[in-house]
Amino acid sequence: MGIPYYYSLRNLWTRRLTTILTASGMALVVFVFASILMLAEGLQKTLVDTGSYDNVIIIRKASKSEVQSGVERGQASVIEVQPEVATGADGQRLLAKELVVLISLPKRGTDKPSNVVIRGTSEASLKLRPQIKIIDGRMPRPGSSEIMAGQSIARRFKGGGIGETLRFGMRDWTVVGIFDAGNTGFSSEIWGDVDQLMQAFRRPVYSSLTFKLREPSEFEEFKTRIESDPRLTVEAKRETQYYREQSEMMAKFLRILGMSLTVIFSLGAVIGAMITMYAAVANRVSEIGTLRALGFQRRSILGAFIMESLFLGLIGGGVGLFFASFMQLITISTMNFQTFSELAFSFTLTFGIVYRALLFSLFMGLVGGVLPAVRASRMNIVDALRAG
Repeated sequence: MGIPYYYSLRNLWTRRLTTILTASGMALVVFVFASILMLAEGLQKTLVDTGSYDNVIIIRKASKSEVQSGVERGQASVIEVQPEVATGADGQRLLAKELVVLISLPKRGTDKPSNVVIRGTSEASLKLRPQIKIIDGRMPRPGSSEIMAGQSIARRFKGGGIGETLRFGMRDWTVVGIFDAGNTGFSSEIWGDVDQLMQAFRRPVYSSLTFKLREPSEFEEFKTRIESDPRLTVEAKRETQYYREQSEMMAKFLRILGMSLTVIFSLGAVIGAMITMYAAVANRVSEIGTLRALGFQRRSILGAFIMESLFLGLIGGGVGLFFASFMQLITISTMNFQTFSELAFSFTLTFGIVYRALLFSLFMGLVGGVLPAVRASRMNIVDALRAG
């Protein structure tokens, strides 16, 4: 004969103050746990969404990012004529030769400098990224000292707004457009004409080539041929894979930091749950004796107290997740360890994070309640009734 579930819930309600205090401690731990996972997920989603599965990015072999890469003009010409490169409605190849450099810009309000990505683009650059929309102003004119800034840059950096001027590469550049790239890394970039930027930064080579595949299934064949060509010293990656790799180092760091903090906080929460459950056992000695006298087995008493502790963990987990969900309204910026440039992204809550956070809260409840539950189940009927 088992003890009904509502018995455990009723006991939690009877001890409302201790339930609230213990659940609050667990909620704090779950909040930290979920927030760190959401932060890492938001970073990865921002960078992975930056790429397109149909696009291929070409960088120099052994380069970790476009900033470190260099593709010579002759090699770019060889890649440009490959049959896998798609063509647009106008008959032009959908391939962009781009330059990527870092500059330091002061932030609005603080004058604190931070690294920003400058991307030299060509005519096909915007066609390859349909998620990018110009929301204010216009495209920079080819051959001019005009640039356009991502929405995140315009909002956070001095000189990034429409009509403002930035100075870098020993030239003044006028911002003539602001673009919205959604929740992607492009929102934290400044775009300008690739030829003008190469002259300004005295760069004789491109940083990367990006093109749209004629057929997505042709990627492996293209990759094998290009990387084995003795004329070339490049490697090909799907754009989604490239940006996923860009997020791995930072996401791993965030997860390690988050797990370390969570372990420390969870020890306190587990101890709090254990103290609460021990107090519950001490205050209900006669009640436990009565249950045993009514015929309930030791395992039923054990199950009831463990269930009570699990409910406590579940309540804490639900509350922690509820407050963590509001973190999605916050956008933060940090330095991407892979490129050493600033990147803005938001917290992202997924079903997987909800599942893991609730499982973790149940685990804390179980660990905190198992010893008190064992003590309750081992009580002698006569001694328990006599104590009451």
